[in-house]
Amino acid sequence: MKTNNKTQETKPSNPKSKTAQKENTPFAESVVLKPVGYPFDFAMMENNLEIIDKTLFEEYAREQWLGLVVKENSYLFDQKIIPDYGFQIVSVSPNNSIIAENTEIKLLDIEERNLDTVKRIKTNVKISDIVGQENAKNKTKVLIKYLEEPDKFGEWAPKNILFYGFPGTGKTMLVKALANELDVPLYLIKATSLIGEHVGDSASKIQELFEKAQKTAPSIIFIDEIDAIALHRSFQSLRGDVAEIVNSLLTEMDGINDNKAVVTIGATNNPNSIDYAVRSRFEEEIEFVLPDDNERKSIFENNLKTFPLKYDLNIEKLVKISKNMSGRDIKEKILKTALHHAISHDKETVDNKDVEYALKASKIKNSEVKGMFE
Repeated sequence: MKTNNKTQETKPSNPKSKTAQKENTPFAESVVLKPVGYPFDFAMMENNLEIIDKTLFEEYAREQWLGLVVKENSYLFDQKIIPDYGFQIVSVSPNNSIIAENTEIKLLDIEERNLDTVKRIKTNVKISDIVGQENAKNKTKVLIKYLEEPDKFGEWAPKNILFYGFPGTGKTMLVKALANELDVPLYLIKATSLIGEHVGDSASKIQELFEKAQKTAPSIIFIDEIDAIALHRSFQSLRGDVAEIVNSLLTEMDGINDNKAVVTIGATNNPNSIDYAVRSRFEEEIEFVLPDDNERKSIFENNLKTFPLKYDLNIEKLVKISKNMSGRDIKEKILKTALHHAISHDKETVDNKDVEYALKASKIKNSEVKGMFE
């Protein structure tokens, strides 16, 4: 096959990519691309791209980008049929490697592009920032050691873990912090996004999700509200795809395909609604509990550190009125609502009157509230 090396060297559309000249630079086994369109928006340009023949596209792509060093999250630009059309490199194995004649080049289809939008969650949250939930945080220590050195664990590797408990108690936050500290890809999705419109769609989405996680291992899959797709199969008469989804989920969780260095974490508020077979695949179920008095005090103090206004509040009283509230409730229903009330009344300081408004607006019922700020 004739290559266009001369054009490749003179074309400025890939200024950061270099042709391979170092012997120690590895060859790429596979490259996954996502079409992103043109760098400019003109009326005559169409950003959507449809590939008719995937094999032909692979040959076409390999010919024009042969010899380039590529890395994840960088870009390649077409130089032939659709000049300057951009493709983002979603993954490359190994990273920082050379496109060779036997490199597999794949283009994400539409469903995979939708999954890719939740590929990597970036956050500054650290595990140490999370108040309480010591049992769950202790488990993350095991996950960190496993994802850092998966070969050490062998058959004793942690694979499937279930987080359950009241909403707003930190299940999602802890997973984000874990991925952040490890700097590994996090596939964070709502379970309902895996439900397809047609027979077979859901199973295909689940399979693609686990395949993507495996290609970018070490990685974490976090399925929020997993009970939405892992319903007990007795609900088959109510929703026709229940058995299909459960069976597909079981296949992936059982590790029939090699899921080395991939950890699956499911989260639910109602573990009893999960299919027995799926639930049995979780090696450990970790409960997220509501914060106690000391933990609620820490939650108030931590959130007030970033308050954009001054405040004159009695933390001890706030701790009492927030009994049986989650960390999210404390931030969203009390502090945020009180802050917005103060701002809307052109106040420079958030005080007890703003908190009283927040309690009423949030319809919080607590015997401690009445007369608390009198």
